[in-house]
Amino acid sequence: MKSSVSDQGQIATAPPVALLSSRDRLLIWASIAGVIALAWAYLLYLDRRMASEMEHETMMAAMGMTMPMPPWTAADVVFTFAMWLVMMIGMMAGPATPLILLFAGAHVGRGGRRVPWIVLVFGAGYVIVWAGFSAGAALAQSALHRAAMLSPAMAASSPRVAGAILLAAGVYQLTPFKRTCLTHCRSPLGFLMTHWRSGNRGALEMGLRHGTYCLGCCWALMGILFAVGVMNLLWVAALTLFVLLEKSGPAGLVVARIGGAGMIAFGALRILEL
Repeated sequence: MKSSVSDQGQIATAPPVALLSSRDRLLIWASIAGVIALAWAYLLYLDRRMASEMEHETMMAAMGMTMPMPPWTAADVVFTFAMWLVMMIGMMAGPATPLILLFAGAHVGRGGRRVPWIVLVFGAGYVIVWAGFSAGAALAQSALHRAAMLSPAMAASSPRVAGAILLAAGVYQLTPFKRTCLTHCRSPLGFLMTHWRSGNRGALEMGLRHGTYCLGCCWALMGILFAVGVMNLLWVAALTLFVLLEKSGPAGLVVARIGGAGMIAFGALRILEL
């Protein structure tokens, strides 16, 4: 069901976030902060575990007891999917916060109740989109593993493959499609005014739609992790900051283009590396 003119007017005539009670605003902030903290705590745990396993493999290799990498099982793919999903939530929840708060305020402005529930439904749309991306990333990682194209640090073992990934991500940063998706992400109030839907189903649809714009904006950036190391937390943190600057900074479009040019240059250097 499409939004009516009166619905849009109600959203536009008052600052939506100001309509939230202090309790609801605090609950939303605390919930998002808690989710991000849990996601990063899990990533740090995985990073320590991987470092321990790599240290053990290095010791075994020094003793001349190297063993071939075992093939992945279905459980490995599921575990990798979960890892990617947690990583995406940890990276994307922060940049999505302004829209979530605006959505909650607009819901209150239209006389809606049960704010925590409707926000949860809206957020579920985001999670569904990123779960789809995570499934694709896990399958791609499995294929690279089978082709012996990943290092133990889960980075492309060939400099040329890593360079091609960086080059492709940089080119995508300069495309009109990237600009369109980023414009939607940088205009959360405009998105609500033009895509408002009522009820639980409407909240889920809006979450799915904006999550798709978010994915269109950032999927190539997430692919860079295949070039630098899927669990390289320094790069994960750097990409998180880059996405935040793109979506919320005063010159996000400029940041995206400068970043794209840098990725192209870095990718070309890796491809030409002897």
